[in-house]
Amino acid sequence: MAVSLDKNTILRYKEFTEWTDTLRDLHESIWLQPLAEGKASAGEIISHLKNWDTYIISTIIPAINNDEGMIFPDFNSFNQVAYEYARSGVSKASLLDEFKSTRLQLVDMLLANPDIVAKHVTANGVEICPHTGTPYSLLYIIHEFNDHDNHHKNQILTAI
Repeated sequence: MAVSLDKNTILRYKEFTEWTDTLRDLHESIWLQPLAEGKASAGEIISHLKNWDTYIISTIIPAINNDEGMIFPDFNSFNQVAYEYARSGVSKASLLDEFKSTRLQLVDMLLANPDIVAKHVTANGVEICPHTGTPYSLLYIIHEFNDHDNHHKNQILTAI
């Protein structure tokens, strides 16, 4: 049975790459500077977003395909790996290319698999988001990630 899919949420997720392309003009000296005291840099944020997209591709989608729930790792240690990658010597252009390529790959997967995207599943064993009362699905996670993207976009724009 085909499931109706809100493609706008997914297309909004794709459109974020248009904004991240503008970061190619960001001066190299700013790319890895913390945006504020104790905060990540623009480069670390892009690496962080890429890692979450990669995780959805490599772990979340296969789990849903296998009728399993979504399992998300400890955010702090997961994000730390992304921050370290951004500081590993990878160039700004390469990291932005990796992010865009990964995001577009994920969007293509989401659009091609509406049944997987809209299927109600658990997230770390929980069926319904305790904050919104919405049943978990990959589409719900992408909706949340859109808000997450915009949070980081605003952080970067405020700092630069």
